[in-house]
Amino acid sequence: MKTLILMRHAKSSWKHPELKDHERGLNKRGKKDAPRMGKLLIDNELVPQRILSSTAERSRMTVEAVVEAMNFKGEVSYLDSLYMAEPDIYLELLSLMPDDLERILIVGHNPGLEGLLQILSGRVESLPTAAVAYLSLPIHSWKEIRAHHEVGELVALWTPRDMKDEKEAKAEKEEKPEKEDKHAKVEKEKKSAKEKGAAKK
Repeated sequence: MKTLILMRHAKSSWKHPELKDHERGLNKRGKKDAPRMGKLLIDNELVPQRILSSTAERSRMTVEAVVEAMNFKGEVSYLDSLYMAEPDIYLELLSLMPDDLERILIVGHNPGLEGLLQILSGRVESLPTAAVAYLSLPIHSWKEIRAHHEVGELVALWTPRDMKDEKEAKAEKEEKPEKEDKHAKVEKEKKSAKEKGAAKK
């Protein structure tokens, strides 16, 4: 059995429209989510033996944060071919991996990652930014991966939303009514001003 972990890069920034897509880094949320997912891998004993990543800046920054969170000392490969790659590219690359590797993490982009997940597990699932999919593959050699489509098991799928701690969840819950109250207050003021205007006429 081999273990494959798919991770979409964390949330990227659109603050600098002059940057090419390949050069866009992470935004504030992405910088928070990436290490959180690295910790998740440790907690679930899924630290990979090797990491394969797109060369896009948002993928690099995601990997760097995950590596730091895991205190990862293994090999990381940044590959141009994984930038916006189609599923076939991922499959070709995986088929070339040495068989002494039991667990590999790929960090890349949609729609290719979602397509790869569907090909290997037979399931159609959404991978939002920083999502992690844990796949168990019934193969002994990575060379077999092309011949075993739709027979892998999607063991787990996590998103940053699943990893929010109690403090964040509570803050978010408290923030929502506050926003609703502000909205109601604005609407009330608008209605009052409208009524006053009508009375003057």
